Amino acid sequence: MTDNRHTYRDAGVDIDLEARAVRALIDSLTYQRTGAFSMLGKVGHFAGLIDCGPFVLALAVDGVGTKMLVADELRDWSTVGIDCIAMNVNDLYVMNLEPVAFVDYIATDALSPEKMAQIGQGLNEGARLANMNIVGGETATLKGLVNGLDLAGTCLGVQKKERLVNGETIVPGDVIVGVPSSGIHSNGLTLARRVVEDCASYDTLLPNGKTLGEELLTPTRIYHEVLRVTEACEIHGMCHVTGGGLLNFKRLTGYGFSFTDPLAVPAIFAWLQEAGGISDVEMYRTFNMGMGYAFVAPEKSVAAIRAIIPDARVVGTVTEEPGVRLKGVEIK
Repeated sequence: MTDNRHTYRDAGVDIDLEARAVRALIDSLTYQRTGAFSMLGKVGHFAGLIDCGPFVLALAVDGVGTKMLVADELRDWSTVGIDCIAMNVNDLYVMNLEPVAFVDYIATDALSPEKMAQIGQGLNEGARLANMNIVGGETATLKGLVNGLDLAGTCLGVQKKERLVNGETIVPGDVIVGVPSSGIHSNGLTLARRVVEDCASYDTLLPNGKTLGEELLTPTRIYHEVLRVTEACEIHGMCHVTGGGLLNFKRLTGYGFSFTDPLAVPAIFAWLQEAGGISDVEMYRTFNMGMGYAFVAPEKSVAAIRAIIPDARVVGTVTEEPGVRLKGVEIK
């Protein structure tokens, strides 16, 4: 069914309004530091860059979002820390930055030692997967301001300046090599929860034997192999497919992206689309739809990418014409 009975906007998240609001915020950020350690590039890529001579430092910030509400429903907070780490380090990998340090921020209306211990387990596992130190954090009890618990964090990355990948070398004819996601990751949960709560329940079984709750709580894949790929072959750009789906590719270049052979769609997305009556365009502008990360590279690099990440494969090409297209249909 594709009649768009459920949309991200109706569930409470308006992607277009969010883009305008973020632009209004960015347009107000006019001050730039004088002296050493100036900002490199512009605000709006996946991470913010700081000039440190021969090195570039980078900062990324993100959180788990309303996936925390699924964790509350299942009373299982053991993996959301992985999501928090993943959403940050994957934004650094996009620019070939190595994550080295992380600080977490927890805002809650009431502290629970059990919940905090489980969150710590996930943060620790995420740090292990990314080979990164958690160097500190902050916990704030904000009764009256926060209802429940919000988990976010900030990540520091580093790289030699000449090894930075920022999309500037992308050219028409480059291929897009998609890497599968582990599921819904930590984006689009506001719409996913609405569909589950309207049409089923978190203990509804999917054909693969998992419940909807288990599928939604599957932690975000950490794409740590990226740093090996960029050592092995020529990469022109990379994309972390988060909220906004395929529209994230617009952050890389003014050229266009044509997805002619998308990755297989996991069961959780197929169920959400059918149960929620959601159109293809709405699905691909909201969710990762099974592709959590992508490389943009010359065709000669495909073999090296697949040698390191065997489940990666070519899903499309870069075009002269701007915009994002899925099998010829524009996503906007």
